[in-house]
Amino acid sequence: MIRLRTFPLSLLIAGSLLTERALAQQDPLYSQYMFNTLAFNPAYAGSADVFTVMALSRHQWVGFEGAPATQTVLAHTPLKAQNLALGFTAINDRIGPSRQTAVYADFAYRVRTGEDTRLSFGLKGGINMYQADLAKLTTVEVDPSNVNTASQLLPNFGFGMFWHSPRYFVGLSAPKLLENQLDAVNAGAVVRSSEARHYFLIAGYVMDLSRDIKFKPSFMFRTVEGAPLSLDVNANFLLRERIWFGAMYRLGNAFGVMGQYQLTDQLRAGYAFDLTTTRIGSYNAGTHEIMLSYDLRFLKGRTISPRYF
Repeated sequence: MIRLRTFPLSLLIAGSLLTERALAQQDPLYSQYMFNTLAFNPAYAGSADVFTVMALSRHQWVGFEGAPATQTVLAHTPLKAQNLALGFTAINDRIGPSRQTAVYADFAYRVRTGEDTRLSFGLKGGINMYQADLAKLTTVEVDPSNVNTASQLLPNFGFGMFWHSPRYFVGLSAPKLLENQLDAVNAGAVVRSSEARHYFLIAGYVMDLSRDIKFKPSFMFRTVEGAPLSLDVNANFLLRERIWFGAMYRLGNAFGVMGQYQLTDQLRAGYAFDLTTTRIGSYNAGTHEIMLSYDLRFLKGRTISPRYF
């Protein structure tokens, strides 16, 4: 769904999908992107060298009726052939009367570039199911764009690259390459919009500050045609290989805090809280994001803890 960042426009967000072209970020945002990378970069599959299952729920601008909400479930694992990995991603994204549900399969081919570094090339393929009941929107005047859009299946595919060691990572991806059209007919007129192609660049590094404390700066850069550039900058600390805590800043948009706790060597839980720096911040209770991740140990010879990304 579209992510416009001012309150008056957010109420019109669903209708903008059915106007000429929606000039805004469409793919969901994630504050904990460094632990949810498979959602937008298929080359991340298998990077932890364990079978990982993760669930994340994000609720944006809490207190607004019809505010954006995103649920993500993913799983990925290396295969017996060490240079191959598979993944699965499911995303349910809702804002107001609009909703899309995406299901994707991820495939990664991994190449050793050093003693402890790997370069992965990934492909993502699947479908989005988009639907909108725009007639439910309240408008001052009758808007011909406020028509119901029947469920549409939109096939798509994407690519990614991910280079990493146990301590640092760099990734580049475009999860949706096809710019599918969304058409609706009202009174004989065709109202048309299309999906926009997004590009993601992420990087991070872990350094030792002391025996018990590590510091991990990271960033995510997003760009899409017709929308402002988006940059997230994060600073996180790891205490005794168990507790992550830190802060984030989304350029010109929001700031927040996050934390994560390694409950066991396999199970960890995370939470992030954002507050927008725009005028809309005065009218909502912020954005909340909860994450659970579990690593299965049935792959022999794999190491699980610590996990830095």
